Amino acid sequence: MSPSHPTELRGHAEKLIRGRRATRAFRPDPVPEETLRAVFALAGAAPSSSNTQPWQVEVVSGSLRDRLADALQAAHAEQRTTVDFPYREDMYSIAQQRRRAAFGTALYGALGIGRNDHAARAAFDAESLRFYGAPHVAFLFTAGDTGDAGDAGDAGARLAADVGIYAQTLLLAMTAYGLDSCPQGLLSFYADTVRSELGLDRGKLLVGISFGYADESAPVNHITTDRAALDATTTFRC
Repeated sequence: MSPSHPTELRGHAEKLIRGRRATRAFRPDPVPEETLRAVFALAGAAPSSSNTQPWQVEVVSGSLRDRLADALQAAHAEQRTTVDFPYREDMYSIAQQRRRAAFGTALYGALGIGRNDHAARAAFDAESLRFYGAPHVAFLFTAGDTGDAGDAGDAGARLAADVGIYAQTLLLAMTAYGLDSCPQGLLSFYADTVRSELGLDRGKLLVGISFGYADESAPVNHITTDRAALDATTTFRC
């Protein structure tokens, strides 16, 4: 039943948005096909510039998911990275670096991995390329004609902004349907591997989203992350 009062609607929105969290341990149970189709149909209602809808979404499950996980781990072991959208460690401000550090402390602490246990951290990263055990993964590509895959450029950044809006809409749609998810930037570091395994020759890979049903017994699924104070990120001007 649709909420009939603004207060009720706000309550639903608060629960949906604040209730969404990144899941890093999944049960193997697959999501029913009708639920998959409903979730991705709802995500397609996301806004985009001039209604261009510049996203191409590849949902991978079953044996192809397993083969892709093997290929990603092999590419990782051989350091065959291919990144469509540039990434640099120094792109974050001091405040953003502090937030990253606090998150890393919480994440690895929940996993029982020490601050200086670099081998264990590397092993966890490698294992994450199996989608944290999720039975499904969605790859979000920009679908505009912006040149070669390795040249995102200004046009690619504008398309990526629309795909980012789609990504958040998808994450909330998953939450609304009782699914758990985790956007994984690391998956986009192996764009050529993903395209090759999926038989694609176009599109720039922005992010992969692993999803399914959370393993609630896993401590890593119970870490909490703070959000910056409103005044730290938002300015109201008159």
